[in-house]
Amino acid sequence: MTASLTDETTRIKTVVVLGSGAMGSGIAQVLAQTGYSVIVRDTEERFLKKGKEGIEDSLSRLVKKGAVSSSEKETVLNRLLLTTEIEKVKEGDFIIEAVTEDLEIKKELFRKIDSVAKPGAIIATNTSSLSVTELALCTKRADKVVGMHFFNPVPVMKLVEVVKTAYTSKETFQITWDLAKRMGKEPIEAKDTPGFIFNRLIIPYLNEAFWAVYEGVGKVEDIDKAMKLGGNMPIGPLQLLDLVGLDVQLHACETFYREFGDPKFRPCPLNRQMVRAGYLGRKVKKGFYDYTVDPPTPYSFDLRSWGLPA
Repeated sequence: MTASLTDETTRIKTVVVLGSGAMGSGIAQVLAQTGYSVIVRDTEERFLKKGKEGIEDSLSRLVKKGAVSSSEKETVLNRLLLTTEIEKVKEGDFIIEAVTEDLEIKKELFRKIDSVAKPGAIIATNTSSLSVTELALCTKRADKVVGMHFFNPVPVMKLVEVVKTAYTSKETFQITWDLAKRMGKEPIEAKDTPGFIFNRLIIPYLNEAFWAVYEGVGKVEDIDKAMKLGGNMPIGPLQLLDLVGLDVQLHACETFYREFGDPKFRPCPLNRQMVRAGYLGRKVKKGFYDYTVDPPTPYSFDLRSWGLPA
């Protein structure tokens, strides 16, 4: 699709972002940098505080690089309103849901959004693998529900998957597409199937990296080096898993396995054991690598210590 920016998109003045985690705060930052007034809503003040601190840190790094000025940083921050009040959703012309990747939690939230949001507001979900259709059917405006899947870190990654359901109207799709373009992103069209395009391809790859460790094919650092030097990847699969979150990978694998019934999506037992042990990756400073030291060092895996057959 190569359409120009629609008049409807230019009428969007205020965007509501639900969720202030890594994805939500990143989306809010880019929207504010684009010039939109942004309302960030979360359930607790402590989540909002952490999200704002993340945005401030991100903008400060841009100031150090000379990408934005100190005054521009303050202008962006002044475009943000943080709140725990769900009623603030009614002020949004466009709404982006970016809460935890749990279908029931998202369904409940979509019902609330639908009851509060203004009639013409579009509701987008940032889900990476869940059914956009199921979320749309929790509302009375299924034609105005669309997937808008950003990638982490949002201020850096250019790709946005715009996901169309059988109910999504052409106008809703076009406005969402154009909003992504205005944010400086490169949108692609995806159908509402588990994982859409990118995750449908990347999840089996990352799962296979887990199996390579589990089966003793190579050491952590060598598996990563193989794909960086042999596959010209900017980051190794195990480093990428640490960045994404091992719990996120497990959830995606389980969703795909349930949806498709294909054994290629069966989660590696090591994935499940590491998540149970709290080894979730960078966000907790331990995964395949130890992030309490600089540079991060790879762990040596004795499978028996994980309660797995060696």
